[in-house]
Amino acid sequence: MAASLSPALAELCQNGRAVFLDASQLLLTYADNILRSPNEEKYRSIRIGNTAFSTRLLPVRGAIECLFEMGFEEGETHLVFPKKAPVEKLRMVRDCIATERNKMMNTSNVTQPASAKTQSAPNQIPANKTLQTPEDPSSFLASEIQFFKMLQSKAHHVLVYELPRLQQKALEKIPVSELKKAAQKKFVDAKSYEPDTIVTEEDFLLLELLRWFKEDFFQWVNSLPCSLCGGPTHSKGPLTPTEDDLRWGADRVENHYCDKCQHSNRFPRYNDPEKLLESRQGRCGEWANCFTLCCRALGFEARYVLDSTDHVWSEVYSSSQNRWLHCDPCENTCDKPLLYEIGWGKKLSYIIAFSKEEVVDVTWRYSCKHEDVISRRTKVRESWLRETITALNNTMQQSLPETRKKELLGRLIVELVEFMSPKVPKPGELAGRVSGSLAWRVARGESGLKSKNSVVFVPSEKEQTKKRFHLQYNIVEDAYRRITNSNEVISGWENGTFKNESMCRKVENDWKMVYLARTEGSSSARIGWKFECASVGLRVENLSVRTSSQCFQSGKITWKLCSDTTEVEVNPDKDIHLYTEFLNVSEVVLEAELSGGDGDSAWQHTQLFRETLDEKDNSFEIIITLKDP
Repeated sequence: MAASLSPALAELCQNGRAVFLDASQLLLTYADNILRSPNEEKYRSIRIGNTAFSTRLLPVRGAIECLFEMGFEEGETHLVFPKKAPVEKLRMVRDCIATERNKMMNTSNVTQPASAKTQSAPNQIPANKTLQTPEDPSSFLASEIQFFKMLQSKAHHVLVYELPRLQQKALEKIPVSELKKAAQKKFVDAKSYEPDTIVTEEDFLLLELLRWFKEDFFQWVNSLPCSLCGGPTHSKGPLTPTEDDLRWGADRVENHYCDKCQHSNRFPRYNDPEKLLESRQGRCGEWANCFTLCCRALGFEARYVLDSTDHVWSEVYSSSQNRWLHCDPCENTCDKPLLYEIGWGKKLSYIIAFSKEEVVDVTWRYSCKHEDVISRRTKVRESWLRETITALNNTMQQSLPETRKKELLGRLIVELVEFMSPKVPKPGELAGRVSGSLAWRVARGESGLKSKNSVVFVPSEKEQTKKRFHLQYNIVEDAYRRITNSNEVISGWENGTFKNESMCRKVENDWKMVYLARTEGSSSARIGWKFECASVGLRVENLSVRTSSQCFQSGKITWKLCSDTTEVEVNPDKDIHLYTEFLNVSEVVLEAELSGGDGDSAWQHTQLFRETLDEKDNSFEIIITLKDP
């Protein structure tokens, strides 16, 4: 029955009839070739750039997932069916596809799985029909009409970056020769370390442009200084834009009011990059707008990237690396796409990139939590979004040479393959936001990790010799001790943490209590400690942990120990517990997640290591016995 279909096949069945029949036929061909000739290497490998694969399967919902269910695995340029993979699984998936295809061919309607029928997808646009435009919005949801207007508006706006007069004006502001000289020097240095590097001088020029834009050219505005007395101001509602404001796209003007002078300082939010070359100030919208123009002026292929959770940045195409690089001028950051989700704690949903030639949904480049993101993408139907973007791109590319169209298609294919597998965060993506005042960042929930570094404990020479790592933390003294390493003291709870998001140490002098808790106003928090021993050639033999926490009202704390292969819950009852599941692992993370609570003091309803101020005992302890591999 349809209800028993696998998730991948269920997704495939939700495509339009013609699309499903075409994609399923190609899937059956791939499967049948292997089943008929299991020893033929050519049938076990599908080139990602193959025209049939890239045009008939890659854009189709559920098609690639069906290949993965069959047993195919992702390579750099191919999908490969390993020799060790069981053909029985492939045959079972193949037969299910064939069954659904036969049903489809015997009916004029799409056969959808029962699970799909329960989902709300009114007026779904068939994949084999021409996309309608807002002039005939009968099949559009209200939110989709608004989304379409945004797509059209941004796709039109980025064309301003192509004006030769405007690019020339940007070049007059950019110290091109200085940036190229610095880039050349750093490129030469890089080649001396790695002679075979694929990174080029152009890549280093991009990094120099980011640095110059952040450090020397543009200025972040939280609140303007008073133009009369130079003193502080605060926001006091909007002001009416003037004709000149509107001329430069500033339909919103902020009132930065000075209480001392009782003077309103006008801050027009300009949307014209030509004006921004003169004003050289603003927040992320102005920064990305002006920076993208500067990139185009220097000859970089660049996109303006809009995050629906209220941030914008740029992407620049690296010809040497054959991929798009995330570039955030506010942060002077390049190629750290998980910065927002992991470092800032953003709950992402839609991230769209705009250039003169295309619109691309790049959300998946910026997330390693794809399932969470999907659950939040409820503003428009996924089928509608895919077809709307395709229609926009067809319009934008209709006058391009065929060679350019093929080049753009090839790049898009590479992007889609990249999006299939969630990334693993790099160390540089764990930091919080740096642009804007601390108060502004905290208010937006984007301050991220408080510790300057993500601390990883690695056995010292003494600990290696004794094959023992012993760490204690005392909440009253606010200090760690590495017992086996000559009682080394590390002051400050945050200076021993691998992750530390929205946490603080709270001292209640009236009650004479101290504990770690969430920062005031936060809805959740995380803290973790990491131990690694592979780099010194050792493995874990056994591991013991003692910790404690308290919850009040509806507060909730979850403790767990994790390695690459194992995850177990930790009992926070102040007694030391042995965890035998981690024999032979090379790294372990102890983590606590705090959430829940009631009312304005909810942040206090989850507490770690709560002790009286005269307590002498340690609040937290890890003992790891080590062994040779």
